[in-house]
Amino acid sequence: MRNIILTGLLLAGISVHAQDYLPSEARIIKTVSYLASDKLKGRGTGEKGGTKASRFVQQRFAALGLEPGNHGNWYQDFTFDRGKHTGLKSRNVIAYLDNGAAYTIVIGAHYDHLGRGGLFDGKYPVGQIHNGADDNASGVAGLLELARYYTQNGTKENFNFMFIAFGGEELGLQGSKYYVKNPVDSLSNIHFMLNMDMIGRYNPERGVGIGGYGTAEEWPAIFKGVTGEVKFFTDAAGKGGSDHHSFYTAGIPVLFLHTGGHDDYHKPTDDTPKLEAKAEAGILNIAIELIRRAMEYQKLNYVEVK
Repeated sequence: MRNIILTGLLLAGISVHAQDYLPSEARIIKTVSYLASDKLKGRGTGEKGGTKASRFVQQRFAALGLEPGNHGNWYQDFTFDRGKHTGLKSRNVIAYLDNGAAYTIVIGAHYDHLGRGGLFDGKYPVGQIHNGADDNASGVAGLLELARYYTQNGTKENFNFMFIAFGGEELGLQGSKYYVKNPVDSLSNIHFMLNMDMIGRYNPERGVGIGGYGTAEEWPAIFKGVTGEVKFFTDAAGKGGSDHHSFYTAGIPVLFLHTGGHDDYHKPTDDTPKLEAKAEAGILNIAIELIRRAMEYQKLNYVEVK
């Protein structure tokens, strides 16, 4: 009997380990708790907290066995001006999963936030830490969960994957703008781009919005019949106030996951305890299903949304 019990426990342990690549509520909370902690002081562009956040993402990419995505480098450094603020420094964090395929799926989320408000000319309370748990520690948590899924699921997909954590988004989509002007691979090799920005405050009455539905001929067929643990609705637009916009305007089909605005948006009160991590895991499972279906097509055909 003891041997039977031990065998059963071992099999149960193997089963749990085998599913460890699926999106995890616990890991999402852990990631957001660090990125949205006071220690990082709001992950401001050009501030130590922002640099720490980028380093954290790079270390997680490396731990998952991904390759540096920028010609042997993890970082893509850039400098930009915004109004009276000149010479601002930031960087994208780029990782690559090489499956030897002809085309690549780009998955992205911005890691920066408002910091202590100093670069926004009084628009936000200067000196107060804006932790940005939803905006966009939640999206970075999603980025890392999807990176884990595609590196740990035991399947060699028929597409390569590029995972990008963008810098400077809050200051005008600076990281994604820089990337599409300085891509590490031809933009024509991108199957589509999936962007996650604020996916941590799910409202069951609203559902999660998925933008970009109109940006590829194939999206309606791909979405047909898709259901999940959370409710979602679609929006045709490819343009918008997040990093997918830069890829869409460069002629690339996009999807944009977003749980909507709330009273804590861009306020010091956007903190980890308000995160809906279980729902976020459900959102990521829907993203995985959409990606799976999109990989049944050789190359999505871009559509300009009127």
